[in-house]
Amino acid sequence: MLVKEFPQDCWESVFKFLGQGHDLESVSMVCKKFLSITNQVKSSLTLHDPVVLFVPRLLLRFLRLKVIDFSHFNGELEGLLHQISQSELDLDLVNLSNQRTLPVDGLRELGSKMINLRVLICSNIGCLRDSHLVVISYCFPFLEELDISFPLDSQASDFGLLRLSSMLENLRKIDFSGNHLITDKSLLSLCENCRSLEEISFFKCFKISQVGIASAIRMRPSLASISFNIEKKRIHGPGLTPSPINLDLIDSFVRLKRLTAIDLSNSFISDELLIPVANSAVDFLKKLVLQDCCNFTFSGIFYLLSKCPYVQCLDLRKADFLTDKCINKLSIFLLNLTSINLSGCCQLTNSTFFILTRNCPLLSEIKMERTYIGVQGEENSNSMSDFVVNLQVKAVYFGDNILLNDASLIKFSSICSSLQLLDLTACEGISGQCIVEVMKICYEIRHLNLSYTGIEKFEIHFEVSKLKVLNLSGSRIEDESLSLISKWCSGLLFLDIQNCWFVTTKGVKEIIENCIQLKELNLRNCRLVDGDFVCGLICTRTSLRKIITPSGVDFYY
Repeated sequence: MLVKEFPQDCWESVFKFLGQGHDLESVSMVCKKFLSITNQVKSSLTLHDPVVLFVPRLLLRFLRLKVIDFSHFNGELEGLLHQISQSELDLDLVNLSNQRTLPVDGLRELGSKMINLRVLICSNIGCLRDSHLVVISYCFPFLEELDISFPLDSQASDFGLLRLSSMLENLRKIDFSGNHLITDKSLLSLCENCRSLEEISFFKCFKISQVGIASAIRMRPSLASISFNIEKKRIHGPGLTPSPINLDLIDSFVRLKRLTAIDLSNSFISDELLIPVANSAVDFLKKLVLQDCCNFTFSGIFYLLSKCPYVQCLDLRKADFLTDKCINKLSIFLLNLTSINLSGCCQLTNSTFFILTRNCPLLSEIKMERTYIGVQGEENSNSMSDFVVNLQVKAVYFGDNILLNDASLIKFSSICSSLQLLDLTACEGISGQCIVEVMKICYEIRHLNLSYTGIEKFEIHFEVSKLKVLNLSGSRIEDESLSLISKWCSGLLFLDIQNCWFVTTKGVKEIIENCIQLKELNLRNCRLVDGDFVCGLICTRTSLRKIITPSGVDFYY
């Protein structure tokens, strides 16, 4: 069947599977029909500084846009928001994160036209004031999700948040973390007025008390997700003991019968706090994050996981009491686990990796950075009969494991041969020859991070067609290795070789000539690469969208 004979709605369904990224862009170049269809399918647009001149054309081209992301834009927003307001778009989400301040006039104009806007993200704003919250409340009364987290200068107080809570009746999700002036009054107002509220986050809001949190939970027991931290402050007295957890807060968790996610990162907690969570969220809890927490024990986490068998995402970073034996005991409750973070658990060895891949059939992501990985542990690592191949695992993070060696990494790769992402940042015991062997085994690899590994040689002599992202920053590779990479990894989209002091213009030129799909190239601190050559790259390779020059200047095309 010819392209023109295939129904357009079928093509649209096919192209939607490609997402909104570079694959969709590549398809649009095949023929005029595909260009027309991708214009209809594209629903998300991220704007960078140089794109501003083309915004009117883009708004006419992509008529079904639902998401516009300004988080990478450093220019003047008022004019852009005016253009978007004058378009016929019906936006669902706008991301204004990382701006110096919120464009008040632009928001008013946008709100007058985009009446169906559901999600507004304003994270990491330079300065956030009560007046901004009032404008948001009046301009977007039908908002369902709002993120005003971690402004650099937070001047937002209860006045602004009380006004906001009284206006946004449809609010389902809010994150006001890092707004240090907010008190119990605002939290209680949100839980009282926003009757659809399901998810709430307020990290580093230490004027909100434990008593206030307990009252809010009792007021809104239907919360599905709650994220906050209990300050690790100490009180004066014998031994300077940590301040205790309020019993009222512990008792309140019993009411959260439909809790699916809880994040208590960087908190002072206790086993007594985990017990009511376990007893109330038995059938619903899917995500548990206790990273950087202190004062709880293996008994507490064992009890919780034994009661909540449906946990999919588990984060126990820096739970330094965990051993291989502990993980073995916990693994019997982790049959539904898809992601685990055990980074910073300094007693864990190779045995933990083998236990997880053998006992957790749905596990797709493992993070074991800064552990004792590379050490054999108690299991017999010489007998592959004890290990089970796990084709479900797609992403492994081993960063900062200085004891990780070639033999261990090859064994891990043989067990998880369907790996698509492998992060080996600062794993100095890994050789270039080992990486080549891993790439032979894991032929699905798409993302490989070898930054600061000290690798000097990368002698690859076979095609790695699926590799899209390669980070070699801080390595000791030379032009010879880059030449081989350009030949056998020609499908690269992103290449980071910053701080590669032995790479010259010659090596970079071969990358540009052979990797014809390359979108981003980082050459920061590549002292032997000619600056004039870099400036002329846009004429040589039109596919490039971003280049960071040896002097550290970012160019977007």
